[in-house]
This record gives sequence, C-alpha cells and structure tokens, in this order.
Amino acid sequence: MRAAFLVKYGASQTAFEVRETEKPILSPDQVLIKVAAFGLNFADVMARLGLYKAAPPLPAILGYDVVGHVEECGSNISRLKAGDRVVALTRFGGYAEYAVAEEAMAHKIPETFSAGIAVALATQYSTAYFLSHTMANLQEGDRVLVHAAAGGVGTALVQLALLKKCMVFGTCSSMEKIEYVKKLGVHHPINYKKVDFEKEVRLLNKDTGLDVIFDPVGGTSVRKGFRLLGAGGRLLTFGVSSMNKNPSFFGKLKVLFQFGVYHPLQFLGGSKGMIGVNMLTVGEERPDKVANAMKAVIQLTEKGDLNPFVGAEYKIEQLAEAHQFLESRKSMGKIVVKW
Repeated sequence: MRAAFLVKYGASQTAFEVRETEKPILSPDQVLIKVAAFGLNFADVMARLGLYKAAPPLPAILGYDVVGHVEECGSNISRLKAGDRVVALTRFGGYAEYAVAEEAMAHKIPETFSAGIAVALATQYSTAYFLSHTMANLQEGDRVLVHAAAGGVGTALVQLALLKKCMVFGTCSSMEKIEYVKKLGVHHPINYKKVDFEKEVRLLNKDTGLDVIFDPVGGTSVRKGFRLLGAGGRLLTFGVSSMNKNPSFFGKLKVLFQFGVYHPLQFLGGSKGMIGVNMLTVGEERPDKVANAMKAVIQLTEKGDLNPFVGAEYKIEQLAEAHQFLESRKSMGKIVVKW
C-alpha cells in the first residue's frame, strides 16, 4: 500500500513522503479498512513540528480519522463485516491506503455521508460531544464561550451548545470567520484580533460569570478564561495551539507560564474548576466513552440536528498544501484528504 510518511519535522513542503509499505497487521479485535479519505487535525500540525509527545518516532504515519470500507475483520469481530462503509478513529496510521482500527472505534455510516462529513464526525464532533455532554454536562440556558469557534471542533461545539439552548459566545480571528459563526448561530461573535475577548465578554455578559469555556488555545487564553467563570463554572482545555506560534524551547516555556498557577482553594472558594481532555488518552483507557460519542453524533447527523461543515478537500498529492492551510488558521470546518 501507499502511505504518507512524516520524514522530518518542520515545513509541510519538505516534511512528507508518499512511500510503498506493508499493510498493517490485523489483530483479532481490529478491522482493516481500505481508506478512501482521511481528515486533518491540528494535532497533526503539532506532530509535524515535533511538538506532540505522543506521536511515534520518525518516519511516522500520522492520522486519527479515516473513512472507507471494511476490507477484513479480526476473528473477534461480530458487529462489522467486510464491505461495510465505516468511519473510524485510529491511533496514528491514518495517512495510508489501509488502516486498522479497534472495533469500538469503527462505526457504520450511510453512503450518503460525504467523506468530509464522515471524518468530521469521527474526530471533531466526537471530541465536541465528549467535551460538551460528558465532561461539561451543558444545561439549557448555560452561557458558553467557544474559542476557535470557526474551526472543526469549534463548529461542532457551537452546534451542540445551540441544541442544548445555550447562549453562545465565540471567538475567531477574521471578519470572514465572524460571518461564518454568525451563520452557525453564535449569539456573540468576537474577533480576538480586534478586541480583548475577556473585556468583550464582560461587556456583553454584563459582568455575569460564564458557565462553560471550551479552550484549545492554552496559555494566556486559559488564565483570562478562568477569571470569566462564575459559580459552578468550568473551563475545559483540550489543546495548546498557541504553542505553534513559537515552537522553540523558550517559546514553549513562555506559553506554559502564561497558563498561570492555580491552587485547589481557588477552585473551592470560587466554586469553579478546570478540566483537561486528551482524546487519545480517553480512547486508550475508556474506548466505550469515545464509542458512545461517535454513535451519538452519527445519529444526530442522520436526524439533521448536526451539520458538519467541510472547509476544504485535497488530493493526497496536495497533503503539504492541506497542512499549510490548516496551520495558517484561515481554515473553517473540517479538512479532508482523499486517495
């Protein structure tokens, strides 16, 4: 099979090589999938820059979400069969013509779902569902701030929060994205390049505390967000994209200090908290929770309650361009790469 290998850290134009390699070996609890397309995630960019500790050593095959048809099933598999069209989460290995996935991480989808919608459901929407429904337990009327609201996970979080009838604040970085999140239904779009989001939220919310904040940015954003929480508020951090701006040792150190220092008494006294989420870790230790999230978002999409937005589609020969586009922060929704 062919696979796109990460062969060196750095710029996307020189980081990848498409090579011939052996198909992955199937275990009894796995399915082998003939991959039609795979999705890009910001963690891929971090891995390409050498900033993602969980990534395998070079040369490595990145990729967390794939869509295709089951080629073969392990001996312990009963729920799926060869020929089923599935979307699946992989622990790396997704940038390939064939990938393996645990049975719990592969789910049948209708042929009507586009490749982009399918992979958006696997990673972005499953992550958003786990964050919003399992960890944050959103309630009707909650005041919710979604950072990077125009991105893949951001779009999903906005849609899920609106389904719960929450008031949604959303930050993004351009007027084009402001218009996009307005169409999504965000009540209070905020261009963080133009205004300080902390001051803007206080103004719009009349100094009332927020109930939930979803933050994939990290650094200063977390410290400001914690100050915006009201009683019973919780801040969920699930990425550190701000580290991408300066990936040097001192740059990373600066971002870590920008998070701030916290003590349990701050959580107790203010009746608020902070939660970190790493979906790879959740998938390894509690695959049932990820599986439940995937099933839920597939069903909600089939019902028409969710509508994933595909921001761009690329061919495998354009992988470097796809990475560059995602890294530029100009992208909206999900980016998909097709074989």
